[in-house]
Amino acid sequence: MHGLNMAINQENVSRVLSVLSHPLRRDILLYLSNNGEASFTDLLNFLKVDTGKLSFHLRALSPFVEQTQSSKYKLSRAGESAVRIIHDVEGWAEAADVQGKASSLPLASFQKRMFAFLIDLGLILAITMTITIIPSLISPDIATFLTNSVSGSLFITIGLLWLYSTLLEGFNGQSLGKRIIGLKVVRTDGKKMSYDHAAVRNFGKVLPLLPFDLLFGWRIKNTTFLRYFDKFAGTTVINLRT
Repeated sequence: MHGLNMAINQENVSRVLSVLSHPLRRDILLYLSNNGEASFTDLLNFLKVDTGKLSFHLRALSPFVEQTQSSKYKLSRAGESAVRIIHDVEGWAEAADVQGKASSLPLASFQKRMFAFLIDLGLILAITMTITIIPSLISPDIATFLTNSVSGSLFITIGLLWLYSTLLEGFNGQSLGKRIIGLKVVRTDGKKMSYDHAAVRNFGKVLPLLPFDLLFGWRIKNTTFLRYFDKFAGTTVINLRT
């Protein structure tokens, strides 16, 4: 009996995946997710298909789509879950595509990496300034301590820069600066970027270490690793805008 239940469950899973495998059906679900509800005519105009084809795919989507009293279509609760699955799969597919192309995409130049770093550094400096200014509105003693202590402000900047870079690059390989410039951090072994690798590579961005990181990276004589901590972490930066 247990084996029969497992077979039925797997059959249901296969049926759901089969329904979501068609791109036009995914378009219908995503359209309804973005617009709340839509009429048959709305879907026809959006998808640019004939009436028979749309009717066929709406019947296939019956577990995920329901009709309102005004005969418009909207997502059912299962449909809302299906949309979340679609977004997750799209994210996985994008990550896999970037990782698969990492070896063929051009490496980011030093100039572009520098511009991305300066954008990130500017953002962190702005946050540091905010941290030191806001307390002055609450307690002059705290503001005096923060503004007069150069080492304290430097520590805040370094800590925030490392944390910010590690979290964003560990999540999807892109800080705000890299996203603006069109760069992405990837692992040289082709595997998915992780927080551990991001944490290691970003130690080299700690301002006192940055000149040495660049110097040792230059001595490696390998364009894959412009910074020593990239080699140490097994990461590099690619240019997405070829």
